Amino acid sequence: MPSSLKQNLTSGYIDAAQRMSPRGKRRCVMAYVESYDDIAFWRTLLAEFENDRLYFRVMLPSNRSLAKGKKTVLLNTLDAKQLGRSLIACVDSDYDFLLQGATRLSDDINSNPYIFQTYAYAIENYHCLAETLHDVCVQATLNDRPTLDFAELIHRYSTTVYPLFLWNVYFYRLGETDTFPMHELHDCCRLGDFNSRQPEQSLRLVEVRVERKLKALRRRNSDLQPMVDRLATELQPLGLTPERTYLYMQGHHIMDNVVLPMLTPICTQLRRERENEITRLAMHKKQRDNELSAYANSVSPPELVLKHHDAYKGLDLYQWMRDDVKNFVANSE
Repeated sequence: MPSSLKQNLTSGYIDAAQRMSPRGKRRCVMAYVESYDDIAFWRTLLAEFENDRLYFRVMLPSNRSLAKGKKTVLLNTLDAKQLGRSLIACVDSDYDFLLQGATRLSDDINSNPYIFQTYAYAIENYHCLAETLHDVCVQATLNDRPTLDFAELIHRYSTTVYPLFLWNVYFYRLGETDTFPMHELHDCCRLGDFNSRQPEQSLRLVEVRVERKLKALRRRNSDLQPMVDRLATELQPLGLTPERTYLYMQGHHIMDNVVLPMLTPICTQLRRERENEITRLAMHKKQRDNELSAYANSVSPPELVLKHHDAYKGLDLYQWMRDDVKNFVANSE
């Protein structure tokens, strides 16, 4: 198919073209994604449902420019009504899942069977799944010594920021994004410099900032607290509970300002332990140098391991995505 046609493809056009193909040939479903990093994630998910009648091709939404992102994906598909059984869009939920139709975009994403969303805020949130972070450390350092209880720390962090997060979502549902913008939420909820020897201190600083902001919001909007409490009840069936808040916050914020500040010093410590062990056990300098070189070539930066592991597949939100794809394949056949 000429590349010049790809930009303006519709599902109907692709369907017609594939009906002209020889019988028995597998049908191709094109899947638009937001960025380079998203290709591997969605490819892994969609490939699970390929069969002898159907396969997926994951691609960026434009072959005429470097434009990427959710807006580009949906402008190329949703507004033009191009989606269908042969053309789908795969996007981060951002807040659209939690907004539950409060905006036109949210309504379209949650109701269109050809738009697949992450349910968590973004792919980064899956990579930051609390229960997988020890394994990330092991892969990054090849050292399995227990250190921090990452799951407990992340869940405590989430519980701390949960009340403030609800206020942020509440205003976004109203379309009042300037009243309590997301960047202010992130400023209050950043972990900052993390002391692995005194993690309580870091969490306490977050708690102080959150409490200060909560008091200010409640003072200025004393009549809104019952509505925010009601919102908490409404969002619980969507998987949002205090200890899981981090899954619904901006993915880059959680990865860059919460999880990596925890992982990086721990991984540095574990690597030094392994290097010291090699130095202590080496019989001579050449053996030490060879072992240190081999070790250095076998480990990876924690941020790289974090972005490429797939130990999150048991998460219920991921299973919701699987169910969506499974239903699409069944209905399209």
